[in-house]
Amino acid sequence: MHAAMKRLACLPILAGLLLTASVTAWAQPGNFDFGVTAHTFPPEAGENPLQQAINASNEDNLAFVVVNGIKSGAENCSDSVYSRSRKSLVRAENALIVSLAASDWVNCKTKNGKSIAIERLNRVRELFLSDDVSFGNSSIALIRQSSSAKFRSYAENARWEYGNILFATINLPADNNHYLPDAGRNSEFEDRLIANREWLARIFIHAAQKKNQAIVLICDGNPLIVPEARKLAKLRGRRDGFIEVRKQLTGLAKKFPGKVLLLHGQAQVKADTIHWQANLGSMGVSTGWSKITVQPASKTLFRPAFSLTTKNLKNREYK
Repeated sequence: MHAAMKRLACLPILAGLLLTASVTAWAQPGNFDFGVTAHTFPPEAGENPLQQAINASNEDNLAFVVVNGIKSGAENCSDSVYSRSRKSLVRAENALIVSLAASDWVNCKTKNGKSIAIERLNRVRELFLSDDVSFGNSSIALIRQSSSAKFRSYAENARWEYGNILFATINLPADNNHYLPDAGRNSEFEDRLIANREWLARIFIHAAQKKNQAIVLICDGNPLIVPEARKLAKLRGRRDGFIEVRKQLTGLAKKFPGKVLLLHGQAQVKADTIHWQANLGSMGVSTGWSKITVQPASKTLFRPAFSLTTKNLKNREYK
Protein backbone atom coordinates (compact mmCIF):
# COMPACT_ATOMS: atom_id res chain seq x y z
CA MET A 1 0.00 0.00 0.00
CA HIS A 2 2.72 2.42 1.01
CA ALA A 3 4.77 1.53 -2.09
CA ALA A 4 1.76 2.16 -4.36
CA MET A 5 1.13 5.52 -2.72
CA LYS A 6 4.77 6.47 -3.18
CA ARG A 7 4.55 5.62 -6.87
CA LEU A 8 1.44 7.77 -7.21
CA ALA A 9 3.11 10.61 -5.39
CA CYS A 10 6.02 10.49 -7.83
CA LEU A 11 3.82 10.79 -10.90
CA PRO A 12 3.24 14.58 -10.67
CA ILE A 13 6.97 15.11 -10.15
CA LEU A 14 7.82 12.92 -13.15
CA ALA A 15 5.22 14.69 -15.28
CA GLY A 16 6.68 18.04 -14.27
CA LEU A 17 10.18 16.94 -15.19
CA LEU A 18 9.00 15.68 -18.57
CA LEU A 19 7.13 18.93 -19.24
CA THR A 20 10.18 20.99 -18.28
CA ALA A 21 12.41 18.89 -20.52
CA SER A 22 10.03 19.22 -23.47
CA VAL A 23 9.71 22.99 -23.01
CA THR A 24 13.50 23.34 -22.77
CA ALA A 25 13.99 21.27 -25.93
CA TRP A 26 11.36 23.28 -27.75
CA ALA A 27 12.88 26.59 -26.64
CA GLN A 28 16.34 25.76 -27.95
CA PRO A 29 16.70 26.98 -31.56
CA GLY A 30 17.76 24.44 -34.13
CA ASN A 31 19.71 24.83 -37.34
CA PHE A 32 18.37 27.27 -39.91
CA ASP A 33 19.41 28.80 -43.25
CA PHE A 34 19.29 32.38 -44.44
CA GLY A 35 20.29 34.01 -47.72
CA VAL A 36 22.04 37.18 -48.88
CA THR A 37 21.73 38.55 -52.42
CA ALA A 38 24.35 40.70 -54.14
CA HIS A 39 23.65 43.89 -56.11
CA THR A 40 26.50 43.05 -58.47
CA PHE A 41 24.54 40.12 -59.91
CA PRO A 42 25.00 40.38 -63.72
CA PRO A 43 21.69 40.45 -65.62
CA GLU A 44 20.76 37.90 -68.24
CA ALA A 45 18.88 38.95 -71.36
CA GLY A 46 15.27 39.78 -70.58
CA GLU A 47 15.66 39.41 -66.81
CA ASN A 48 16.47 41.97 -64.16
CA PRO A 49 19.30 41.00 -61.78
CA LEU A 50 17.32 41.29 -58.56
CA GLN A 51 14.52 39.10 -59.90
CA GLN A 52 17.05 36.45 -60.88
CA ALA A 53 18.47 36.27 -57.37
CA ILE A 54 15.03 36.21 -55.75
CA ASN A 55 13.81 33.50 -58.14
CA ALA A 56 16.76 31.35 -57.13
CA SER A 57 16.31 31.94 -53.40
CA ASN A 58 12.59 31.11 -53.69
CA GLU A 59 13.55 27.50 -54.29
CA ASP A 60 14.85 27.19 -50.72
CA ASN A 61 12.88 27.29 -47.49
CA LEU A 62 14.87 30.04 -45.78
CA ALA A 63 14.40 31.83 -42.49
CA PHE A 64 14.82 35.07 -44.45
CA VAL A 65 16.84 36.69 -47.26
CA VAL A 66 18.76 39.95 -46.95
CA VAL A 67 18.67 41.88 -50.22
CA ASN A 68 22.01 43.69 -50.29
CA GLY A 69 21.10 46.39 -52.80
CA ILE A 70 17.84 46.77 -54.73
CA LYS A 71 19.49 47.35 -58.11
CA SER A 72 22.84 46.94 -59.85
CA GLY A 73 25.16 49.82 -60.65
CA ALA A 74 24.54 49.28 -64.36
CA GLU A 75 20.85 50.19 -63.96
CA ASN A 76 19.58 53.76 -63.84
CA CYS A 77 18.08 55.44 -60.77
CA SER A 78 14.60 56.04 -62.16
CA ASP A 79 11.40 55.45 -60.24
CA SER A 80 10.49 52.79 -62.78
CA VAL A 81 13.56 50.70 -61.84
CA TYR A 82 12.83 51.18 -58.14
CA SER A 83 9.19 50.22 -58.69
CA ARG A 84 10.17 47.09 -60.59
CA SER A 85 12.48 46.07 -57.75
CA ARG A 86 9.76 46.65 -55.18
CA LYS A 87 7.36 44.39 -57.08
CA SER A 88 10.01 41.66 -57.09
CA LEU A 89 10.40 41.94 -53.32
CA VAL A 90 6.66 41.86 -52.61
CA ARG A 91 6.18 38.65 -54.62
CA ALA A 92 9.05 36.76 -52.94
CA GLU A 93 8.26 33.51 -51.14
CA ASN A 94 10.74 34.03 -48.29
CA ALA A 95 10.88 37.01 -45.94
CA LEU A 96 13.09 39.71 -47.51
CA ILE A 97 14.92 42.49 -45.66
CA VAL A 98 16.52 45.34 -47.64
CA SER A 99 20.08 46.46 -46.93
CA LEU A 100 21.17 49.54 -48.89
CA ALA A 101 24.12 49.49 -51.30
CA ALA A 102 25.99 52.32 -53.00
CA SER A 103 24.52 51.22 -56.34
CA ASP A 104 21.07 52.18 -55.04
CA TRP A 105 21.80 55.89 -54.65
CA VAL A 106 25.44 57.10 -54.42
CA ASN A 107 26.17 57.60 -58.13
CA CYS A 108 22.69 58.72 -59.21
CA LYS A 109 22.84 61.77 -61.48
CA THR A 110 20.63 63.84 -63.74
CA LYS A 111 21.12 63.85 -67.51
CA ASN A 112 23.27 66.94 -67.01
CA GLY A 113 25.57 65.08 -64.64
CA LYS A 114 24.34 66.73 -61.45
CA SER A 115 24.31 64.48 -58.40
CA ILE A 116 20.89 63.55 -57.03
CA ALA A 117 22.26 61.04 -54.54
CA ILE A 118 20.50 62.44 -51.46
CA GLU A 119 17.16 62.82 -53.24
CA ARG A 120 17.39 59.21 -54.50
CA LEU A 121 18.44 57.97 -51.05
CA ASN A 122 15.33 59.50 -49.55
CA ARG A 123 13.21 58.00 -52.34
CA VAL A 124 14.61 54.54 -51.67
CA ARG A 125 13.87 54.98 -47.97
CA GLU A 126 10.30 55.94 -48.82
CA LEU A 127 9.69 52.99 -51.17
CA PHE A 128 11.58 50.20 -49.41
CA LEU A 129 12.09 51.11 -45.76
CA SER A 130 8.86 52.66 -44.53
CA ASP A 131 7.42 49.52 -42.86
CA ASP A 132 8.48 47.70 -39.72
CA VAL A 133 8.07 44.27 -41.32
CA SER A 134 9.95 42.48 -44.07
CA PHE A 135 8.82 41.98 -47.67
CA GLY A 136 7.73 38.59 -48.99
CA ASN A 137 5.04 35.99 -48.26
CA SER A 138 6.39 35.39 -44.76
CA SER A 139 7.18 38.32 -42.51
CA ILE A 140 9.72 39.26 -39.86
CA ALA A 141 9.26 42.18 -37.47
CA LEU A 142 12.00 44.81 -37.71
CA ILE A 143 13.26 47.41 -35.27
CA ARG A 144 14.51 50.43 -37.22
CA GLN A 145 16.82 53.15 -36.02
CA SER A 146 14.22 55.60 -37.32
CA SER A 147 12.03 54.67 -34.31
CA SER A 148 14.32 57.04 -32.39
CA ALA A 149 13.32 60.69 -32.92
CA LYS A 150 16.96 61.77 -33.08
CA PHE A 151 17.64 59.43 -36.01
CA ARG A 152 14.31 59.60 -37.80
CA SER A 153 15.88 59.50 -41.27
CA TYR A 154 17.85 56.27 -40.85
CA ALA A 155 15.23 53.65 -41.57
CA GLU A 156 17.80 51.59 -43.49
CA ASN A 157 19.45 50.59 -40.21
CA ALA A 158 17.29 47.73 -38.94
CA ARG A 159 17.66 44.79 -36.56
CA TRP A 160 15.81 41.57 -35.86
CA GLU A 161 16.38 38.31 -33.98
CA TYR A 162 16.15 34.76 -35.24
CA GLY A 163 16.89 31.96 -32.84
CA ASN A 164 19.49 33.40 -30.50
CA ILE A 165 21.23 35.45 -33.22
CA LEU A 166 20.89 39.20 -33.58
CA PHE A 167 20.90 40.39 -37.21
CA ALA A 168 21.27 44.02 -38.28
CA THR A 169 21.74 46.11 -41.40
CA ILE A 170 23.89 49.24 -41.43
CA ASN A 171 24.32 51.79 -44.23
CA LEU A 172 28.01 51.64 -45.17
CA PRO A 173 28.19 52.24 -48.94
CA ALA A 174 31.16 51.09 -50.96
CA ASP A 175 33.31 53.74 -52.60
CA ASN A 176 34.94 54.83 -49.33
CA ASN A 177 31.71 55.15 -47.32
CA HIS A 178 30.56 58.02 -49.58
CA TYR A 179 33.12 60.40 -48.14
CA LEU A 180 33.32 63.60 -50.20
CA PRO A 181 36.30 65.93 -49.76
CA ASP A 182 34.61 68.98 -51.25
CA ALA A 183 33.88 71.72 -48.73
CA GLY A 184 30.21 71.96 -47.79
CA ARG A 185 29.23 68.72 -49.56
CA ASN A 186 30.06 66.13 -46.93
CA SER A 187 27.18 66.59 -44.52
CA GLU A 188 25.58 63.27 -45.52
CA PHE A 189 28.72 61.36 -44.53
CA GLU A 190 29.16 63.28 -41.27
CA ASP A 191 25.53 62.89 -40.17
CA ARG A 192 25.47 59.19 -41.07
CA LEU A 193 28.74 58.68 -39.18
CA ILE A 194 27.00 59.85 -35.99
CA ALA A 195 23.93 57.71 -36.67
CA ASN A 196 25.98 54.61 -37.41
CA ARG A 197 28.09 55.08 -34.28
CA GLU A 198 24.94 55.15 -32.16
CA TRP A 199 23.43 52.22 -34.06
CA LEU A 200 26.44 49.94 -33.59
CA ALA A 201 26.60 50.77 -29.88
CA ARG A 202 22.90 50.01 -29.49
CA ILE A 203 23.23 46.68 -31.34
CA PHE A 204 25.98 45.42 -29.03
CA ILE A 205 24.19 46.64 -25.90
CA HIS A 206 21.02 44.84 -26.97
CA ALA A 207 22.92 41.64 -27.80
CA ALA A 208 24.66 41.69 -24.42
CA GLN A 209 21.40 42.23 -22.55
CA LYS A 210 19.65 39.42 -24.45
CA LYS A 211 22.72 37.16 -24.18
CA ASN A 212 22.65 36.57 -27.94
CA GLN A 213 24.99 33.88 -29.19
CA ALA A 214 26.18 36.01 -32.10
CA ILE A 215 25.70 39.23 -34.06
CA VAL A 216 25.46 39.32 -37.86
CA LEU A 217 25.93 42.70 -39.56
CA ILE A 218 25.01 43.21 -43.22
CA CYS A 219 26.32 46.16 -45.22
CA ASP A 220 27.69 47.14 -48.64
CA GLY A 221 31.29 48.27 -48.10
CA ASN A 222 33.80 46.31 -46.04
CA PRO A 223 35.03 48.56 -43.21
CA LEU A 224 37.52 45.95 -41.98
CA ILE A 225 39.82 46.39 -44.99
CA VAL A 226 42.62 48.84 -44.20
CA PRO A 227 43.62 50.53 -47.48
CA GLU A 228 47.26 50.46 -48.50
CA ALA A 229 49.09 53.76 -48.93
CA ARG A 230 48.82 53.54 -52.73
CA LYS A 231 45.10 52.88 -52.61
CA LEU A 232 44.56 55.53 -49.96
CA ALA A 233 46.10 58.12 -52.28
CA LYS A 234 43.45 57.30 -54.88
CA LEU A 235 40.53 57.59 -52.49
CA ARG A 236 38.33 60.65 -52.60
CA GLY A 237 40.04 63.26 -50.45
CA ARG A 238 42.84 60.82 -49.60
CA ARG A 239 40.98 59.92 -46.43
CA ASP A 240 39.82 56.49 -45.26
CA GLY A 241 36.05 56.83 -44.90
CA PHE A 242 35.76 53.63 -42.85
CA ILE A 243 38.37 54.36 -40.19
CA GLU A 244 35.89 55.38 -37.47
CA VAL A 245 33.51 52.46 -37.93
CA ARG A 246 36.43 50.01 -38.18
CA LYS A 247 37.84 51.17 -34.86
CA GLN A 248 34.43 51.05 -33.17
CA LEU A 249 33.45 47.65 -34.59
CA THR A 250 36.72 45.93 -33.69
CA GLY A 251 36.58 47.42 -30.19
CA LEU A 252 32.99 46.30 -29.59
CA ALA A 253 33.71 42.82 -30.97
CA LYS A 254 36.61 42.31 -28.54
CA LYS A 255 34.28 42.90 -25.58
CA PHE A 256 31.46 40.73 -26.95
CA PRO A 257 31.55 37.10 -25.72
CA GLY A 258 30.01 35.62 -28.86
CA LYS A 259 30.82 35.70 -32.57
CA VAL A 260 30.42 38.77 -34.78
CA LEU A 261 29.99 38.12 -38.51
CA LEU A 262 30.14 40.90 -41.10
CA LEU A 263 28.51 40.15 -44.48
CA HIS A 264 29.34 42.69 -47.20
CA GLY A 265 29.35 43.17 -50.96
CA GLN A 266 33.04 43.90 -51.47
CA ALA A 267 34.68 40.50 -51.97
CA GLN A 268 38.41 41.31 -52.22
CA VAL A 269 39.48 37.75 -51.53
CA LYS A 270 37.69 34.49 -52.29
CA ALA A 271 33.97 35.19 -52.07
CA ASP A 272 31.59 33.23 -49.86
CA THR A 273 34.33 32.18 -47.46
CA ILE A 274 34.28 33.42 -43.87
CA HIS A 275 37.60 34.88 -42.73
CA TRP A 276 37.96 35.02 -38.95
CA GLN A 277 40.20 37.11 -36.74
CA ALA A 278 39.45 35.99 -33.19
CA ASN A 279 35.65 36.26 -32.85
CA LEU A 280 35.20 38.77 -35.71
CA GLY A 281 34.56 37.27 -39.12
CA SER A 282 33.81 38.72 -42.56
CA MET A 283 32.46 37.31 -45.79
CA GLY A 284 31.99 38.95 -49.16
CA VAL A 285 28.91 38.14 -51.24
CA SER A 286 29.93 39.11 -54.74
CA THR A 287 27.53 37.53 -57.24
CA GLY A 288 24.05 36.04 -57.22
CA TRP A 289 23.02 34.97 -53.77
CA SER A 290 24.61 32.98 -50.98
CA LYS A 291 23.04 30.63 -48.47
CA ILE A 292 24.44 30.44 -44.95
CA THR A 293 23.61 27.71 -42.47
CA VAL A 294 23.46 28.56 -38.77
CA GLN A 295 24.27 25.67 -36.43
CA PRO A 296 23.83 26.85 -32.81
CA ALA A 297 25.40 23.69 -31.35
CA SER A 298 28.52 23.98 -33.54
CA LYS A 299 31.69 25.81 -32.50
CA THR A 300 31.94 27.41 -35.94
CA LEU A 301 28.24 28.45 -35.75
CA PHE A 302 28.11 29.75 -39.35
CA ARG A 303 28.71 27.66 -42.46
CA PRO A 304 28.44 29.04 -46.02
CA ALA A 305 26.28 26.49 -47.84
CA PHE A 306 26.78 27.68 -51.43
CA SER A 307 26.80 30.65 -53.78
CA LEU A 308 24.59 30.82 -56.84
CA THR A 309 25.82 32.77 -59.85
CA THR A 310 24.61 33.50 -63.35
CA LYS A 311 26.71 30.64 -64.72
CA ASN A 312 24.92 27.94 -62.75
CA LEU A 313 21.53 29.61 -62.93
CA LYS A 314 21.09 29.27 -66.67
CA ASN A 315 19.58 25.80 -66.59
CA ARG A 316 17.48 26.20 -63.45
CA GLU A 317 13.69 26.35 -63.61
CA TYR A 318 12.12 28.99 -61.42
CA LYS A 319 8.86 28.75 -59.54
